[in-house]
Amino acid sequence: MSVRRAWIDRAGDGESLGLPVSHQCRLVGIARSTVYAPAPVGVVSDLDLELLRLIDEEYTRRPFYGSRRMVVSLRQQGYGVSRKRVQRLMRLLGLAGLVPGPHTSKGHPEHPIYPYLLRGLSVTRPNQVWSTDITYIRLARGFVYLVAIIDWYSRQVQGWRVSNTLDAGFCIDCLEEALRCHAPPEIFNTDQGVQFTSEAFTRVLRAADIAISMDGRGRALDNVFVERLWRSVKYEDVYPKGYETLPELLTGLTEYFVFYNTQRPHQSLGYRTPEKVHQSGQGGGVTISNRFAETGG
Repeated sequence: MSVRRAWIDRAGDGESLGLPVSHQCRLVGIARSTVYAPAPVGVVSDLDLELLRLIDEEYTRRPFYGSRRMVVSLRQQGYGVSRKRVQRLMRLLGLAGLVPGPHTSKGHPEHPIYPYLLRGLSVTRPNQVWSTDITYIRLARGFVYLVAIIDWYSRQVQGWRVSNTLDAGFCIDCLEEALRCHAPPEIFNTDQGVQFTSEAFTRVLRAADIAISMDGRGRALDNVFVERLWRSVKYEDVYPKGYETLPELLTGLTEYFVFYNTQRPHQSLGYRTPEKVHQSGQGGGVTISNRFAETGG
């Protein structure tokens, strides 16, 4: 899927320069296929952007919060918001509490749903199980979505992409790039979002003879390692740095994911890095119980 052109002033910087995204990517040394155009300025008000920031941070801490609890949290911080407004903003972020509803996991009635294959499974080797998910990343004057693929044995990030929409295209690009760079997994796990149940996405998996697994609806913990990855990305990089523009975000995420894979020690991996565990095939693993993933040795 070709990258949509977008001017740098849409990302909140260089309004007089008129640089296309392809040029921006060359300047910061990032592959053009990594990025999709950011949302136009003015889609939401300044107050909505502030509320989106607060909702995003609270949801990252407490993903079980639905709109009712989010309203209470925002009112405690001095924002007299209605539940209807919070529901609209949570839909915009693609968020919902751990119950079925309109969010990034919203399915399509005509797309097939595959069974969840991980319950009771012991993950004992790299590339046995990969999974993916989408999260929201805010900028100073807009927001984008981030998709990433993670290996369950080593916690290594196998690929990532950024987009301004929740269509399947950037998820497919991320998957295809991960398969080009790494040996294919035996099982690929997703939620029931329309991006992942689409024929275009599942066709890539079927063509590579990869077994498809999908979470139960409303069960975010079925994809627990990606949820943990989002907390790390946001609390260790996105929130502290407060990216304002798309080029800044792309440069920062590129640096962070290299750090995450090659330098950041993981307690669950015996303080080894995902890259070392993935390459050696030692020190990782997990056993998935009926409720959540138990880290293995």
